[in-house]
Amino acid sequence: MSIIDDILREVPLPKMLCIEQVFDREKLDDPAAVLRQGLSRPKIRDTVRPGMRIAVACGSRGITQIDLIAKTVVDYLLSCGAKPFIVPAMGSHGGATPEGQAEMLAGYGITEQAMGVPIVSSMEVVRIGQLDDGQDVFIDRNAFEADGIVVINRVKLHPGFAGRYQSGLMKMMTIGLGKQYGADKYHSKNVDYLQSMIASVGAAVLKFAPVIFGVAVVENAYKDLREIVVLHNDEIVDTEPEILLRSASYMPRIKFDSCDVLIVDEIGKNICGPGADAHITGRFPTHINHGKFHCQAMLYMDLTEETHHNANGVGQADVITKRLFDKIDLDKTYPNALTGKIYNSAKIPLTMPCDKQAIQAGIKYAVDADPDHMRIVRIKNTVRLSKIWISEAMLDEARADPTIRILTEPMEMIFDENGEFCGQFKDWM
Repeated sequence: MSIIDDILREVPLPKMLCIEQVFDREKLDDPAAVLRQGLSRPKIRDTVRPGMRIAVACGSRGITQIDLIAKTVVDYLLSCGAKPFIVPAMGSHGGATPEGQAEMLAGYGITEQAMGVPIVSSMEVVRIGQLDDGQDVFIDRNAFEADGIVVINRVKLHPGFAGRYQSGLMKMMTIGLGKQYGADKYHSKNVDYLQSMIASVGAAVLKFAPVIFGVAVVENAYKDLREIVVLHNDEIVDTEPEILLRSASYMPRIKFDSCDVLIVDEIGKNICGPGADAHITGRFPTHINHGKFHCQAMLYMDLTEETHHNANGVGQADVITKRLFDKIDLDKTYPNALTGKIYNSAKIPLTMPCDKQAIQAGIKYAVDADPDHMRIVRIKNTVRLSKIWISEAMLDEARADPTIRILTEPMEMIFDENGEFCGQFKDWM
């Protein structure tokens, strides 16, 4: 029996129940058909000529059916007589190495075999211009030297900054295609500057690089594809902000204002840049944004397989498990922190041996909570928010919301002999 066991043994665990949060389910029935329709617009079709070498930029986020989207774009370009190839556009992700970035794409099904075209992964950049303030603009050399560039990315709110452009095509052209070197330069000032940087560098890339069109992807609250919009290069600047507003309205959320302890089962780069979306958790890595949801203690329990041991964002938690800690690869994690200059995202929180003791440590940390009515929320991750667990103290509030369905009676948390979740609490209903 360790001293940790002695300290936590008497911390009580409340009963939990599973609920279903209901969101708007509208989605695309045939995403490929919608994309092909967008690509067939004369304004888009006229940008592609036979023999053109076209770089198709794909990122590190876990976009729903990104392999289908990329393959549909590649097949369209091939049908036009072009010679497409794929370039990773993910800044410093993948450990800031060509091999690591290609590995991330492969994890999403984007391989040379699946796509039928080469994947050209390099960290080499070229200076293509300069902003009015003297900032040099850099992008991937292979993309710049192509006859055309197509950018594919999801448009959504960014967890680190606000502004007219957040996660999307403009950011991918700035940070993603800028690779580690460009991303490092653009993060050389504070995050307030980064907001305007996205707009100015994105516009410069459109001016100086051969970007022909972009594919903006939007997901609904269930992570189904909600919109796919193909934008000509002269439509991106004005149209992306409109898509961003619609995307924000589709986002899922935790349908409570606050809790004492928030348990997040998994984090990862495929879910969000800092592992978990701060618009859901209320924990932002910078001072720019402030969330509507609030928790006293936040726990991260594991890393996704798709994050390839990159634990960037882990520092937002108060407690993590030893299981998560053992999966952290600092060579994969630190390049993000060093490039983005947000070191707190890579700090290692209090690390507990198992699920049970991590939760008990979180309860102990929530000093302002009522110990007899502990409010706990447990989510799978910040994109899967349909079914979540809440503690018994939140039951009346859940019953009062017509968009919440009660799925189980309150029950004791179930752990195995090692203190890890098991049974219903492991399988998520």
